[in-house]
Formats: sequence, C-alpha cells, structure tokens
Amino acid sequence: MTLSNKIILGQISLYVFALILTFCLTLPLVLNQYLFDGHCLLFSGGSWQEDDGLLNIAWANKLYCAFPILTGIVTLIIATVQIYRLTKLYHKEEESSFLALFMDAFFSLISCSMILTSAIFITLGFIIWCGLMNERFPSCDTADGQNITKSDVNINTIHFYTHMGIAQFGGWSSFATWVGLSTFAILKLVNNHQLRNLRVSMYLERQRLVNEDNFRENLTEAPRPESSSD
Repeated sequence: MTLSNKIILGQISLYVFALILTFCLTLPLVLNQYLFDGHCLLFSGGSWQEDDGLLNIAWANKLYCAFPILTGIVTLIIATVQIYRLTKLYHKEEESSFLALFMDAFFSLISCSMILTSAIFITLGFIIWCGLMNERFPSCDTADGQNITKSDVNINTIHFYTHMGIAQFGGWSSFATWVGLSTFAILKLVNNHQLRNLRVSMYLERQRLVNEDNFRENLTEAPRPESSSD
C-alpha cells in the first residue's frame, strides 16, 4: 500500500468517525426540543416564584439549538460525500486534482468553524441553564425529570441533563475530528502545490538544458570561414 493510499484510508476513517459524531450532536438536541415543546433550553433564563416554587421561564432564541442541528446536517452531508469520493479514489489508486484538494480544505475549515460555534453554544448555554437549576436544586442533574413549571407549560424535563451531555460530547469530539481532517486537507493541498511547482521547475530546467545543447551543436556544426589566399 502506497503512502498516498494510507493517507486516503486515514481520511476515510476520520470521516466515518465524524459521520457518527453528527448523530451525537444533533439527535439529543432534536429530542430535547421535542420534550420541551419546541423550546430551546440553551441560554434560557427565568425566575423561581415564591408562592409555588415553580419556574417562570424566559425562553431563549431557538437559533441556539437550530444552528447546531443545521451544522450536524451540513457536516453529515459533507462527510457522506467525502467518504464516497475518497473510497473511489482509494480503489482506483488515483490522485485528487488541485481544485478537489482546495475544495476539501475549504469545506473542512468551514465545517470546523461551524462545529466550534455549535459546541460553544451548547456548552455556554447549558451552563446558564444549569445555573438557573442550581438556584433550587443541589445540582443540575438532580433537576432532571423534576416538575419545574406550571402544568400549562407543556415541557418534560426527563433526561435533559443526559441529552445536553451527549450533545456537548458530540460537539467537541466533532471539532477535534474536523481539526484533524482540516490538517490532512491542508497538508495534501500544500504538497500538491509544491509538486506542481517542482514539475514546472523541472520542465523549465529541462527546456533550458535542451536549448543549451542545441546551441552547442549548432556552434559545432557551423562551417568555419575559409582563409583568403594572397
């Protein structure tokens, strides 16, 4: 197995891992929003009422949950396409073009930045929610499954702590994976660029040597002028 095929095989493995992690990122958020009646837990606040001890929730913008879900869908598509494309290259033992390598690096960096933003949303948003839970409960996980709102607010808090924990794991693990994929893509792009420059330099040098050889041959074959007699 050549070095190029080993690198492609390593990329395929990372893309498969990234594909699995997208489900860890998106599914818990989707399920949690379903249990919370479409509301987003992240960055939500509120105040505990003195009369009944229940929470009057001030829901945050749904974008904080929608963006990580969208990020998971986008990276799922990119990972699937890349697995298919790299698998074909691996079996055919072909090299990617410079344009394909550039697009790999571009989409890897875009995915990396989107996942980093999503992971920050989930982590900071959940910290704010847990801070609100800690005002009544000894720890955030003990609020899991507890009745914290009035009956007319149709939310179910069961497993919210587990859901957010899995989502955080999926977000930060995906970020680490895509950093690795971005590094692979950039290194392959730089290597391809250097090889292209080397080939051009070798071609120009070969042309220069050929021209010099032709010039010497022409000088050797040129007839010498005859000396004039007195």
